[in-house]
Amino acid sequence: MKAVRLGAGLLIIIIALWIIIGEQLSGASANAYINARLTTLRTPIAGRVSFEQSTLGARIEPQEIVASVQDDRSDVVRRDDLTLERALQAAEISRLEKQMVDIAAFRTRMEERLISYREARIRQITIQLDHARARLDLLREAGTLDQRDARLAEILDEEGQRTRGEPLTYPLAVDYATQRVEILENALQAAEADSVFLGDGYNDAPYAEQRMNELDQRETEVRTLLQEARARLRARDRRLEQARTTGAQMAGAALTADTDSLLWEIRASTGEIVQRGDPIATLADCQSLIVSLSVTENVYNTLRLGQAAVFRPSGSSRTFDATVSRLAGSGADTIYRDLAVAPGPRHLERFDVTLIVPGLAEDSQLDCAIGRTGRVFFDTRPLDWLRGLSG
Repeated sequence: MKAVRLGAGLLIIIIALWIIIGEQLSGASANAYINARLTTLRTPIAGRVSFEQSTLGARIEPQEIVASVQDDRSDVVRRDDLTLERALQAAEISRLEKQMVDIAAFRTRMEERLISYREARIRQITIQLDHARARLDLLREAGTLDQRDARLAEILDEEGQRTRGEPLTYPLAVDYATQRVEILENALQAAEADSVFLGDGYNDAPYAEQRMNELDQRETEVRTLLQEARARLRARDRRLEQARTTGAQMAGAALTADTDSLLWEIRASTGEIVQRGDPIATLADCQSLIVSLSVTENVYNTLRLGQAAVFRPSGSSRTFDATVSRLAGSGADTIYRDLAVAPGPRHLERFDVTLIVPGLAEDSQLDCAIGRTGRVFFDTRPLDWLRGLSG
């Protein structure tokens, strides 16, 4: 019985030593800490800065305004020039539109005048044709040309069908009268069908119709000029809108966070005059959490990119799966220039390793716990099963 107790005690001692040695000899880091990338907010314009949020470490929501810059001396000369050019172009369009209205009104009057002229001209030709037919009938009824018949002689003289000194015979008189009737019939037919007025001298179109043709040409020219003016106005509107947008941007700018962040550093003071491109504030990006650590040379030489690891925050029994994303080696101080937490001297004496830990973003207490320390394990340890139960 005594031997059994002695054996059991010896077994317990051996197991304890195995656990202690296994825990100590496994690949691990004692100086791991949560880190994050830094982003710098720079002013796009020159002006006076004012901060909406000035508490260091404050949580900044996406698109939240951190600071604003106002330029009270922004140049508006270009915008004013474009405004004047647009007003002048709008006035030109108004003038051309009024010309179009005037042309349309004048053309309407010419159309009415042409209609009146056509109706009057047709009535005139009709009357002349009726008289010509009556005179022709009178000649035919007489059957002869009696030179003593003054009435017949007057008919022919009025028609202008007998030249002075020309002997006039009856057949010639009938021929003249018939010709006059046919000419007037043709003139009437042309006026009624095609509005062509024959016998009006050198032009078959009356003054109103000629003016309408001129107005049509002028209307076409003005319409073309109006289209060009409207196109220029649209171009000036676009340029003016761009100038207003640019002027608004140059007059004031709001600096906002792109992602969930912490206000890590303030680089200017409220009321300070800053120049374009000057840094205003530095934010720690909570969406880019990583774990920075250093290990001994022996452990470092056993690691590879993509290797699995486990991160356990200090003061917590919960563990997080991790992946090796960068092996920077010893003296890797330059890689921390854009990270929130810089390494200490002892860290740089060892070999730098970076881990990606996706589970941190899902933990409400660690989703932006920059600087929180912990340990990282790379090998299987004797008590991992117990840690898994407690996690």
